[in-house]
Amino acid sequence: MSYLQVENLSKSFGAHVLFTDISFVINEGDKVGLIAKNGTGKSTLLGILAGNDTADSGSIVYRNNLRVGYLPQTPTFEESSSVIDTCLRGDDPQALAVRHYEAALLSGDGEAMTHAIQMMDNVHAWDYEDRFKQILTMLKITDFGQPIASLSGGQAKRVALARLLINEPQMLILDEPTNHLDIDMIEWLENYLRRSHITLLMVTHDRYFLDNICNRIIEMDQRTIYGYNGNYNYYLEKRAERVETQNAQVERARNLLRTELDWMRRQPQARAHKAQYRIDAFYDLQERARRIHDDGEVELSVKAAYIGKKIFTAHHVSKRWGDKVILDDFNYTFARYEKLGIVGDNGVGKSTLIKMLLGIVPPDSGHFEVGETVRFGYYSQEGIEFDESQRVIDAVREVAEYIYFDERHQYTASQFLTRFLFPPADQQRLIAKLSGGERRRLYLATVLMRKPNFLILDEPTNDLDITTLGILEDYLSQFKGCMIVVSHDRFFMDRTVDHTFVMTGNGHIKDFPGNYSEYRAWLTAHADKQSPKPQKEEPRVKTREPRPDRLTYKERRELEALTATIEQLTAERNKLDELFASGQTIDNVATHAARYQQVKDELDIAEMRWLELSERE
Repeated sequence: MSYLQVENLSKSFGAHVLFTDISFVINEGDKVGLIAKNGTGKSTLLGILAGNDTADSGSIVYRNNLRVGYLPQTPTFEESSSVIDTCLRGDDPQALAVRHYEAALLSGDGEAMTHAIQMMDNVHAWDYEDRFKQILTMLKITDFGQPIASLSGGQAKRVALARLLINEPQMLILDEPTNHLDIDMIEWLENYLRRSHITLLMVTHDRYFLDNICNRIIEMDQRTIYGYNGNYNYYLEKRAERVETQNAQVERARNLLRTELDWMRRQPQARAHKAQYRIDAFYDLQERARRIHDDGEVELSVKAAYIGKKIFTAHHVSKRWGDKVILDDFNYTFARYEKLGIVGDNGVGKSTLIKMLLGIVPPDSGHFEVGETVRFGYYSQEGIEFDESQRVIDAVREVAEYIYFDERHQYTASQFLTRFLFPPADQQRLIAKLSGGERRRLYLATVLMRKPNFLILDEPTNDLDITTLGILEDYLSQFKGCMIVVSHDRFFMDRTVDHTFVMTGNGHIKDFPGNYSEYRAWLTAHADKQSPKPQKEEPRVKTREPRPDRLTYKERRELEALTATIEQLTAERNKLDELFASGQTIDNVATHAARYQQVKDELDIAEMRWLELSERE
C-alpha cells in the first residue's frame, strides 16, 4: 500500500537549483534512507514533505488519514514550557486529559484531582499516560517538570523524539535523528526503529544506523533521484556499478560526438539535404557527452607539521561541576602518533576533558604538560561564529591569503577552498546562504589550513554528508600526527582511532586497547561471563570478600610487566606473520608454526589479564 507519492517535484533558491522533477513512492513498511551531498537539498526536501516548506512545482500525495511525524534537524521548543507540556502539546482529548491530571497532581487540589481522574476515565487516557511516561523513561528523561530552557542539546533531542513517538505515527520523517545523541541512545533508537512496523524516511550520516535499519536507499545526485532496494552496503555496491556504466556511456557518446561534430561543421549546403532529426540528435548527443559523473569529492592532502616525542602528560588532574565529578586524579602520558577516541553518555564530561587539555577550562587541581612542538587544531561541536554577511572566500582570507605546506604544496585561499568543494562561483556566496553541512566543511577548512599536528575533533560528523565523512576518515587514518576524537558516530570511530577512553561517570575513565565496536564486543562477552548460570538445585548462599577498588602495589607492578610482555609478544607475532606471508622457503616450518600458536595463546592470556587489571586501575 502506498503511503506517499511524490511526482515531478522541483525546488530552487534564485539561480541555485536544488532538484528538478524528482519522483518517488514510499510504501507501507518501507524504511528509506535519503543520501546526498551537502547543499543538494536533503533537509529542504524533508521540510517540503512535512509541510514546513513549499516546492516550486510538483505534487505530494499522502494516503488519507495517515499519521505522519516529523523530526527536524534542529527541533524548536517554547523555552518557558516544561518537558511534559512540550510532549503533550496536542489538542486531542487524551493529551488534554493527561495534562490536566499531571497539573492536578502538582497542585494537590482534591477537587481538581477528582475532576482530572473523571476526564482520564472518560477518554480512556490511562494507557496513554503509561505509554507517555514509559517512552520518556526509556529515553532517560525522568524529570517531567524540568524546564525546556535548562536542557542540554542531547536532552532536547530526546524530548523531541519522545514527543514524536508518543502519538504513535504510522510514518516518520527524520532529519539527522542521531545528532547530539550519545551512543547508548543511538543504539536504543536503532533497535526501536528496526523492530517497529513504522514506515520511515530519514536523512542520516550514521552509516551503521543507516545499514542496520533501512531496506531502501534513495540517492539525490545531479538534481535527480536514484532508487536502490537494499541497505546501505547494497547501495554502495550498486551505485559504483551505476557510476561506472554512466561514465562508459558518456565516453561512447563522446566518441560518437567527434564523428557528428565533423558532419555538423561542414558547409550549410553540404548538410542541407540531411534529415532534421540528425541535427536534433547531435545537440542531444552533445548534452549527454558532458555528463561525465563527478562525485566532487573534498581533496584532503593537507600535511601535518613536525611533532616531537613529547606530546602531553596529565598530572593528577581533577575537575568537578558542583556535585558532578568529571575527572578524579587523572594521570596519563599521551604517545606520539596516538589516535584516541572518547565515548560516554551526554553530560559525562567528554568536551570538558579536551577543553582542559586546550587550556579553555581550568582544572580544579593538577595540570597538563604539553610538548613544545605540539600545534593543536580544534574542531568543536559548537562550531565557529562566522560573520553571516561575509563571503566564503573572505572567511578563509581572514586566516591567511596563502597556505604553505611544503615546497610542492602551496595554495592561494581560493585554490585551497576549491579542494574543499567550494568552486570559485560558490566562494562568492554569502555564508548566510550555506547549508549546515557546507558551513561545517568551511569550518574544517579553516582548522586544517593552519597545518596542525595534533587534531582534536569534538563531534566532527554532525551535518557532514557521507561522501565528505569518507574522505575525512581516509585522511585521518593516514594523518602523520596525534588525534583525539569525541564522537557518537560508531563507524567514524571504528575507522579512525586505535584505542578508546570510556568515560563512565564519577571521574572514572577506562582505557580500552581497541575501537568502539571492539569495546562493545568485549563488554558483551564480559557481561556473559559475569552473568550467573541458572541452577537446578537449591542455590547455596556464598559469602565473598569484596574486591578492592584500587590495585595493590603488586598488581600495579604486574600491570606494568604485562604491558611490556604484550608489546614483545605482539612484535614476535607480527614478525612471524611477515615470515609466513613472504613466500620464501622457511626452514623448520613446524617449529615456527608451533611457536606462532604458542605466542597467540600467551598473548590472549596476557591481554585478558591486562584488561582485568586495567578495569580497576
